[in-house]
Amino acid sequence: MKLNKHRALILSSLAAVVITSSVFAMWAVRPEVKVVLTGTVERENQAIEIDKAGLLNPGEVLNWTILSHNAGNAPAHNYKTVGEIPQGTAYVGGSAKAGGNATIFFSIDQGKTYSTKPTIEQKQPDGSYRQVPAPATMYTHIRYEWNDPLNEGKQVSAMYKVRVK
Repeated sequence: MKLNKHRALILSSLAAVVITSSVFAMWAVRPEVKVVLTGTVERENQAIEIDKAGLLNPGEVLNWTILSHNAGNAPAHNYKTVGEIPQGTAYVGGSAKAGGNATIFFSIDQGKTYSTKPTIEQKQPDGSYRQVPAPATMYTHIRYEWNDPLNEGKQVSAMYKVRVK
């Protein structure tokens, strides 16, 4: 009788472990997006890696590329990535591009809010104010939002340029 009780206890414990393992296995199905940021500087008609470029000179253009790869085992839905416009540089208008079906947003307030076309208030000659497009030189961050999932094993890229002040 005692043997059967022990066997039942062991079997029920084993069943609990199997069920728990199955639940954890279900949780293990998730996206795992790995992001790599690379930068080059355009110098003498060549693209030189930023870490090998030495001092940057005013007027030089930096090309930033954000490569996102889903190394997980499930799609990454509503995937977004953000690129910063470094201090001492200004965004080169029209240079933001993205692979895939992405919408590009810009921030003029250190990434607190984003818009496809940020605006600022501008005082008019009559003293009133109106909203006008913010100059690209005010941009501080760029956010890329992909409309399609980033499927497992796939990658997307985003690029933008800034000019050294």
